[in-house]
Amino acid sequence: MDSDELARFLADAFPRTPPPYVIEEVADWGVRMRLPLSALTERPGGTVSGPSLMALADSSSWAAVLSRIGPRALSVTTSLHIDFLRKPAMADVVAEATVLKVGRTLAVIAVAMHSSADGRLVAQAQVTYFIPPADEPGEGDEPGEGGEPGPR
Repeated sequence: MDSDELARFLADAFPRTPPPYVIEEVADWGVRMRLPLSALTERPGGTVSGPSLMALADSSSWAAVLSRIGPRALSVTTSLHIDFLRKPAMADVVAEATVLKVGRTLAVIAVAMHSSADGRLVAQAQVTYFIPPADEPGEGDEPGEGGEPGPR
């Protein structure tokens, strides 16, 4: 999936609460996604909140997995480990979600999150996703009709 297809898929998957992220790039290595600064991402102390960074890590990982396997909405997080490295400036945060491995049932992604104010690394995460079988109901246009499986 390219960046436009991913953006449409995310908008369709969450019609009542559109994701606040901007997909900036889809490449062979993974996905670059931006979290624009807003009142919802701020926290006391003049910084971007930890839960916002965790959601960015998870969402950019999901987008990176989908960019490889296609529109399979039921792929779910099985593990997310995050290290907060420094206090982010009050600015957008850019995540680079690098696909480390995509197998038959699991995908592993490394996410580096940088402040757009100074480019400094503010957090890093490793996320593992479960990939359901392609014939799982809800994974294709019709029950039982999934897309092609991703790389092995």
